[in-house]
Amino acid sequence: MNCQDRVRHDIDVTLAPGEPVGLVAGWGQFPISVATRLREDGHPVVCVAITGHAGPEIEAACDRVLWSGVGRFGKHLRYFKKQHVTKVTMAGKLFKSDLLYSGSVWLRHFPDLVCMRTFGPLLLGRGRDARDDRLLTAVIDTYHRHQLEICSATRLAPELLVKAGLLTRKKLSGSSQRDAELGWSIAKTMGGLDIGQAVTVKDATVIAVEAIEGTDACIRRSGELCRRGGWTLVKVSKPNQDMRFDVPTIGTQTVQNVADAGGVAIAVEADRTILLDREATIELADRLGIAILAMAPPASDGPQR
Repeated sequence: MNCQDRVRHDIDVTLAPGEPVGLVAGWGQFPISVATRLREDGHPVVCVAITGHAGPEIEAACDRVLWSGVGRFGKHLRYFKKQHVTKVTMAGKLFKSDLLYSGSVWLRHFPDLVCMRTFGPLLLGRGRDARDDRLLTAVIDTYHRHQLEICSATRLAPELLVKAGLLTRKKLSGSSQRDAELGWSIAKTMGGLDIGQAVTVKDATVIAVEAIEGTDACIRRSGELCRRGGWTLVKVSKPNQDMRFDVPTIGTQTVQNVADAGGVAIAVEADRTILLDREATIELADRLGIAILAMAPPASDGPQR
């Protein structure tokens, strides 16, 4: 079955022994973890590292690395083809606010012709539409036209997805549990509207919601708005999450930021959230007194796709 299946976004990926895999690497530890797993399984990793997002450690994690601006779309495609790559995965955050709204995107990122053809209809003219789903669908269509499949990184490194249950020694208090359940329904609604995937809640009151600024900024704002602390961060997938892109992720930085801003608990969606540096993240949470719970979807949510 092809990775471009538009109904199920997280289908299994079949790789031939020793088959190279393309990786578009953004910010954070996620692309490092994916590359490490692929190489452990005997697959050379051919990486396009996005300038200003990927860290220098990506060099050691991959077999070949091309550093390139996010707008050099045609260059990325030619590089993968030259390296005999037919399957590509994307991992790591791209900061949308920086890419789109910090000055002119066309001047700052020097897009090539392929990029302009991909995003021009969405970013120029009266019918502008920069919602994540529209942008990512345009990316998939362009790769598909060039005979390249975009596959879910969570299928290539499934052990990164967290299983249901309490992960830390500290349990959620009764009030934090209620806040987590309320936050779940609110975050799911937000995700369905393509706004964001995280909220912070205290005493059944929403403190902050994530939008284009990202989870870390949402956490910091929560600390500014709720100086008494004691709030809960809730992070879930979109109702019809495309697991090839923007999968909810937490790690040591999330835990540290929550603790610094006065939060006491983190609730995430089981089987749909990436937990980076599992041992280090849980150890830090235990040391800082932050409870982490991976929640299974309520029956009313229906099956995930």
